[in-house]
Amino acid sequence: MAADRTDEVLDATRRCLARYGVRRTTMDDIAREMGMSRSAVYQYVRNKEDAVRQLSARLHNQALQRAKVAAAGHTPVAHRVYGILSAKLDLATGPFADSPHAAELLDEQARLSGDICRDFTAELLAMLTDVFAETDVPRPGDAAEICLAMLVGLIGTDRTELLRPAVEAAVSGLGASTDVAFTTRGS
Repeated sequence: MAADRTDEVLDATRRCLARYGVRRTTMDDIAREMGMSRSAVYQYVRNKEDAVRQLSARLHNQALQRAKVAAAGHTPVAHRVYGILSAKLDLATGPFADSPHAAELLDEQARLSGDICRDFTAELLAMLTDVFAETDVPRPGDAAEICLAMLVGLIGTDRTELLRPAVEAAVSGLGASTDVAFTTRGS
């Protein structure tokens, strides 16, 4: 049996989408990017839409795994909140984000992958809520939504370097206990 080359197909899809966007990318483009026939690519994905959805799911799942690791840590609340938010930040500002077509994979309004993005955000919200529920923050769900909104604002204004001090201020201002401050300035 031939080796599973799905990851290679998705990598080729990512490169094509970064260049051409979803609408202009074809299965021929993906096949050409891989150096294989279009029929060979169909062994791994049903069609272009399936390739786009699988790629979006892979990117979001990778970020979700990083967020879960951060949420499960035995570190101060601010560290865990920062780690969870950083997973979304890395997704939004990663290598694909430089493409004008990144929103087609990473935006909750995207036609093919919006549901994947919304599910990802809902899982991050649940993780943040759980982290805040371990503290004396009066409304953990609201605190989680505030932190996500703060991150979206930082991404939108291209001021992502402010995430760490913003998390420190937010966690402290939301009423979490005083053991929330970062002990180092490193990631």
